[in-house]
Amino acid sequence: MRIVLVGPPGAGKGTQAAFLAKNLSIPHISTGDLFRANISQNTELGRRAKAFMDAGELVPDEITIGMAKDRMEQPDAKGGFLLDGFPRNVAQAEALDAMLKEAGMKLDAILDLEVEEDEVVKRIAGRRICRKDSAHVFHVIYAAPEVEGVCDKCGGELYQRDDDSEATVRNRLEVYHTQTEPIIDYYKAQGLLVTISALGEVHEITKRAMDALKK
Repeated sequence: MRIVLVGPPGAGKGTQAAFLAKNLSIPHISTGDLFRANISQNTELGRRAKAFMDAGELVPDEITIGMAKDRMEQPDAKGGFLLDGFPRNVAQAEALDAMLKEAGMKLDAILDLEVEEDEVVKRIAGRRICRKDSAHVFHVIYAAPEVEGVCDKCGGELYQRDDDSEATVRNRLEVYHTQTEPIIDYYKAQGLLVTISALGEVHEITKRAMDALKK
């Protein structure tokens, strides 16, 4: 299967992508991984992307599209893939369609993880990270530490990242609504959209997604 995973920040796309890719035996291709791989391998696209990133500018669509194209042409993606974070806007969606058509392929489904905005804010703004070890992550509601502000595992101070503040989260949601949400209508018009609720336990959402994709 060739699937695109969409949804607002905080919908759990990364978690679900990993489980779905494993269940479907297809590679999980995320924009973040593409950028890290190209920059670490010092590819031409990686160098071009890094120049924009170092200057604090957005990486142009053509570079992101080029990275995605290279990755989708790898042998492990011949039998399908799950895209996470790409396409990010309608221009990228159109470019993806053109790429696949040229290769004699097409998308099978666009899986939209639906979650209310207030729930997104609650999920992200409630995260707390350990200063001693950033791998130790807590949540003021869903995974609260035994002692407020103190890491259960090493006693380090827990803090809220600037990226996780409510104001920043709401700004990220506004960017999502403006730039990415229009691809939902784009794919709905093609009859490819599958929408599921992203509320509940991780395994429940994965089952919901698998059932929806089978249909």
